[in-house]
Amino acid sequence: MLIAPRCSSLGRAAMMIVIGLAACVVQAKPVRLGEYSKRPETAELIGELVREHGFSARQLRVLFTQVKREPLVLDAISRPVVAPPKWHEYRAQFVTPARIAGGLTYWQRNLVTLERAEAQYGVPAEVVVAIIGVETFYGRNTGRYRVIDALATLAFDYPRRAEFFRRELMQFLLLAREQRISPLAPEGSYAGAMGLPQFMPSSYRRYAVDFNRDGKVNIWNDGPDVVGSVAHFLLEHGWAAGEPALVSVAVAGQSAPAELDRGLSSRRALRSWMELGVSLADAGLIESDPMGMLVMLEGSDGEEYRFAMQNFQVLMRYNRSRLYASAVWDLAQALREARAAP
Repeated sequence: MLIAPRCSSLGRAAMMIVIGLAACVVQAKPVRLGEYSKRPETAELIGELVREHGFSARQLRVLFTQVKREPLVLDAISRPVVAPPKWHEYRAQFVTPARIAGGLTYWQRNLVTLERAEAQYGVPAEVVVAIIGVETFYGRNTGRYRVIDALATLAFDYPRRAEFFRRELMQFLLLAREQRISPLAPEGSYAGAMGLPQFMPSSYRRYAVDFNRDGKVNIWNDGPDVVGSVAHFLLEHGWAAGEPALVSVAVAGQSAPAELDRGLSSRRALRSWMELGVSLADAGLIESDPMGMLVMLEGSDGEEYRFAMQNFQVLMRYNRSRLYASAVWDLAQALREARAAP
């Protein structure tokens, strides 16, 4: 699954797609309601939806008269990345007293649901809470663009990723029909990510679950479906119950750091890493000799190294960024420790 870049924080600049420098310069145009109803690309899309999914051509043509081009979406996705943040700068955005306090409140409010999700999917409650905290600050920042406007704008006026967003636009229309909601109603990020977990339409259809068994899958409101959907996504991508995602290690010499590429290495067995100068204190982990990557993080006092196991790679399936996955894990550990404190 790919998760689009997030719209309101550094964590959301991350999901499951990575967008770098824009390949084209977007010309400013006035916002015109119904502009896309006259475009040949729209007619082609409508024809495909009619042929392959049984939509009404007339209803779709009427729908697209109410869809508008969003220049701010193009501005946001085309904004060049000057320099990626350092780890200590990125972490400081998310592992904060406010997010820990908000996470504890969210955890308590959804305690029974989180316990049920952990029992069913094997994903710890603190990890589910941390993802929701990084993604949308527990629902405070879910996006302000109409999803259909954002997806249509990117599908028809952002050539660099047009095919991806065209598929997501189709998935969104299928989703709206399945959930019996107006396609004009949902709001989300500038890339079309939705709800508390910021799922793209294809991910919504594939991984979101009706965890409260009310006949609908609702990830917009704080409730069981949000918790169950995040946990289900992680399990489907290989979450290993009972295992950590990251373990702090010490590194001697330059053999292990030489394996790094942009802060991440290829996978190899832990004992192989130890032969390259990596050491850690967990005897049980050494005995089991798991496969994993070496991760370098830029701390305020120098480089930090961690051994990243399977669950770290699962977190990176949510957002393909070592910084994102590390922030989720650190927030999860801070939440667990705070909840256990007197």
